[in-house]
Amino acid sequence: MSTTGNGEVGEPLPTGDLFLRLDRSGRIPLYYQIAEIIEAAIADGTLPTGIRLENEVSLGERLGISRPTIRRAIQELVNKGLLVRRRGIGTQVVQRPVTRKFELSGLYDDLLRGSRNPTTDLLVREVVPADAETAKILSVPEGVDVLHLRRLRYADGVPLAVLENSLPIEFASIADDDLRTRGLYGVLQGRGTQISVAYQQVGARGATAEEGRLLGIPEGAAVLTMERTAYNNDGRAVEFGRHCYRPDLYSFEMTLVNS
Repeated sequence: MSTTGNGEVGEPLPTGDLFLRLDRSGRIPLYYQIAEIIEAAIADGTLPTGIRLENEVSLGERLGISRPTIRRAIQELVNKGLLVRRRGIGTQVVQRPVTRKFELSGLYDDLLRGSRNPTTDLLVREVVPADAETAKILSVPEGVDVLHLRRLRYADGVPLAVLENSLPIEFASIADDDLRTRGLYGVLQGRGTQISVAYQQVGARGATAEEGRLLGIPEGAAVLTMERTAYNNDGRAVEFGRHCYRPDLYSFEMTLVNS
């Protein structure tokens, strides 16, 4: 296929020309070569997000390769989250997943480092009385004013995460434009607040109706969740975040060491 100017799905995109360098007599299995070629074409934009591939039967006939071999190659990329099979549509390129390491960094900067284009919608910016949980985490009296933020973060134009944050009232003067064009940790650092330690908890749950609408997924569909409390150099909590992420586009990565 190609996508038309209004975003509608057109005819499947023939992929035969991608495979001119297939080594049919080499030691590397053909399914592996095919998967690598398609993956490279997705990475360099030759096969952009939303493109529908030529069907397995047609591609196999074009290349003179058995359908099981083509199917196995496609399945390798489905397993990696690069392709998805949709009933009535076919095999389609999906948004490249974001893999995030457990590091003391913000999502905005992680996306930039991964050569993804982060953009942000500022959904809510309000000063509200701290509830009991927020007051305890930020070490302020319950009912005292705090800054509450709710943002929708995109990667390459695709909604990825709903970010909800609470901060002490002294940060209420943060400009809206900064919240739309920069990461929160970068904004705090620009105001002289250095994040030195954070406590983080990762989980999963079903999406609320609003989260489903914002992320483009059904209500109740699984989302990854993260709660994080960030502390400055003095050990004071300066930010409490509760975020949710699309699990088909986002994952956490960590290194485990045997002690």
